[in-house]
Amino acid sequence: MKLIFGGAYQGKLEYAEKNYDIKTVFDCGAGATPEAPGTEPDFGKDAVCALEKFVLKCVRDGVEAADYFKENKEKWQDKVLILTDVSQGIVPMDAELRAFREMNGRLMLYLAAEADEVVRVFCGIGKRVK
Repeated sequence: MKLIFGGAYQGKLEYAEKNYDIKTVFDCGAGATPEAPGTEPDFGKDAVCALEKFVLKCVRDGVEAADYFKENKEKWQDKVLILTDVSQGIVPMDAELRAFREMNGRLMLYLAAEADEVVRVFCGIGKRVK
């Protein structure tokens, strides 16, 4: 598995499409609304992006995102997983957003440990960190 992370609007998906053999992408945030922030990943695609939207859904559903990935490990072992790092900046005052930030971090820790390769993308430039 390849894990690509970085800040919002930094070109993570474009980097992945340019550097890996990606033909199909599932966007967990497609059609997201404030009431329905994201959807469960479709691991039938080559890559899954906007995983942070799925994490927010998990927070609202009371499900640990890292546990979901542990339970479905065989489905994403050969995929490219892309998510936004939300750990930078001011800690939100809203309890739900703080829980989201923490859960997203726990998922990133788990996925980075499981990944064959981890790349941080900043301004469209990827830097391999693992």
